[in-house]
Amino acid sequence: MKFTKRFLLILLICFLQISCSKEEKVTVLKEQNLQSQMMELYYEGYEAFLQRDTLYAAKKFNEAELIFPQSDWAPISALMTAYVYYADDYYPDAIYHLERYLKVYPNHPDKDYAHYLLAMCYYENIVDEKRDLGPLLNAKKEFEYLVKNHPGTEFASDAKFKLDLIQDRLAGKEMYIARHYVKSKKWIPAINRFKIILEKYETSVYVEEAIHRLAEIHYIIGLEDEAKKYASLLGYNYGSSKWYKASYKLFNKDYELNEKQIFSTKKKDKKSLFKNFKKRFKNLFK
Repeated sequence: MKFTKRFLLILLICFLQISCSKEEKVTVLKEQNLQSQMMELYYEGYEAFLQRDTLYAAKKFNEAELIFPQSDWAPISALMTAYVYYADDYYPDAIYHLERYLKVYPNHPDKDYAHYLLAMCYYENIVDEKRDLGPLLNAKKEFEYLVKNHPGTEFASDAKFKLDLIQDRLAGKEMYIARHYVKSKKWIPAINRFKIILEKYETSVYVEEAIHRLAEIHYIIGLEDEAKKYASLLGYNYGSSKWYKASYKLFNKDYELNEKQIFSTKKKDKKSLFKNFKKRFKNLFK
């Protein structure tokens, strides 16, 4: 009787071990099958991307992620879904998938790349900052995040450059409003706007004109000492500037000045550093 019980116990243990072993093999085979399916979908998406079939490529990358979310390739597939949308100017879709990627994979090593792509989506949506500051401020927020949290990356370097351009755009909005006040002879609001440029955007291309306008307005309203203060500030920092020459003429009426020279504007010529983007993109396939 004891032997029978022991034998039954041994059979039970053997049965459990065999069952567990079979289950483990089935699980491994299932995972291997999912991995192969995922890789097939991934490369199908990549081929579609090379053929510029954006929607089909995004669909395949999305399927690749969802079919095997535990795989190391899942976050890369999610990022590629966002990238193909970005590459073909589907910015709202790209933003949606980038925000989802950052939420689902907050510790993934390529999150700096995701933040950069997100910043670029907003940056390339800047049409008229005078009417809509949303894209510009969102881009500024993402670029500042990169500079602060990923200072040693290639993306942080380009982010600093883009932030300088954004500062110019923000200063340009203040200048646009200030000029409007000058045309309407609303001197106090104009002065306040020009001062904002000096205080918040002192490295922008508009700072020289802002100082001159402050000298000019104070001269017009009879505050010559204050006007001279701004003219001196302009002369000390920008002695060869066309705007200093304009300020100098306020106090020296006989000074010859070409008005076309004063009111002509030139855009800053700066090259984008976005060429490193393709380099990072290729690294995803290693």
